[in-house]
Amino acid sequence: MPARVDFAQLTLMDTLDLATLIEVEATKRYALFVEQIGTGTDAGAFFQAMVGNEQKHADELVERRLRLFGDTPARVKPSDLFDVEAPDVGATRRNMSEFSACQVALHSERKAHDFYDRALLKVTDPEVRALFEELRDEEAEHVRMVEELMAKLPPSAREDLEDEDDSAARMGY
Repeated sequence: MPARVDFAQLTLMDTLDLATLIEVEATKRYALFVEQIGTGTDAGAFFQAMVGNEQKHADELVERRLRLFGDTPARVKPSDLFDVEAPDVGATRRNMSEFSACQVALHSERKAHDFYDRALLKVTDPEVRALFEELRDEEAEHVRMVEELMAKLPPSAREDLEDEDDSAARMGY
């Protein structure tokens, strides 16, 4: 992973800002999955729960950051998170199957876990280390949750969802 962020130079404020960006991106990703799949499936319901989970984490991080640092401008940029948890460009697609969405989610959660794990090798500030350890452990829990969901999915969950426009075209409408 090419480092966009120098972990040895991260302050607690930088860490809170980076973690917030990660949680906001994850919230948006899971919301996209809900939009694509709906909530009428196990995966859709799981992704809806993850929207709330990730948003709660983001809100807690923002509150902590404001309490400690007020409105001091962030030094971390949104582009810094792409090596962290964001799915690869093109990983999500319209009408992807529940299973495919879970694979993207699993990859992203593992990527985040590995990011925090690697970052801990370079972080020296005790407060930053503690926060990264907490976030790494949360990502490990998210990995476990996605793996459990995937194990419960029926074989039909591997099939891409039918596109209503494609279906209408096949029927001559």
